[in-house]
Amino acid sequence: MASNPPGECCIRGVLHEGETTGEETKTFGYNSYVAGGSNSKDKVIVILTDIYGYQFKNTQLIADQLAKRTGYYVVVPDILNGDALTFGKVSPEIIGEWLPRHPIQGTKDIITDYLTNLKKELNPSYLAGIGYCFGAKYLFHQMTADGFFDVGVGAHPSFADEDEVSAIRKPVLISAAEKDNIFTAELRHKTESIFSSIEGLRYQINLFGGVEHGFTIRSDENIPAVRYAKNKALSDHVYWFKEFEPTK
Repeated sequence: MASNPPGECCIRGVLHEGETTGEETKTFGYNSYVAGGSNSKDKVIVILTDIYGYQFKNTQLIADQLAKRTGYYVVVPDILNGDALTFGKVSPEIIGEWLPRHPIQGTKDIITDYLTNLKKELNPSYLAGIGYCFGAKYLFHQMTADGFFDVGVGAHPSFADEDEVSAIRKPVLISAAEKDNIFTAELRHKTESIFSSIEGLRYQINLFGGVEHGFTIRSDENIPAVRYAKNKALSDHVYWFKEFEPTK
């Protein structure tokens, strides 16, 4: 494994304050949250969520920020088939019962169908992806040589295996936490070793000290070091997408 399955650290976190500015609607055949895109949908970011799904406020606030700071159209599809867990009402036992309802191939098929429809309807010049925790595994599936994404970000990935990581050929950034029982130091170093062995791969792995798994999406912003890590990671993601944006 390049990262372990979701676990107890996926339960902890804080619900963020603020008003969302996007909307919940249906895009490309799936319930979604969308932000930006009023002027153009030529450049798109797709967020592949954690276990809390597309209606999780923290994720929606991140989508709003990404749309504002990149100018891209940002979509957060329901990759969980209406079966997201409710933040604050989850235990390890509940996660254990939930995971079998979301088999790898079934989730992969949902995402592939969504991206196929998106490409067919929009035909964007640039398609970027972010995967948070659970969603990062499926981000990696779409970063092979023939995958849909042109560039991607994996935030504290969970249960990705070495073959999936080894198949990545698109520019990839990983935001990692020092305290992470899922993407451990050993597995992070293994991922780095795999990336460094892939000729020509553009990659970056950022390690943030003093934060836990989930810090980019569920962090306690009242703690200065944690707030810094969350905000710096978001800035990294924006910069990464802008770095590989196609030039006209």
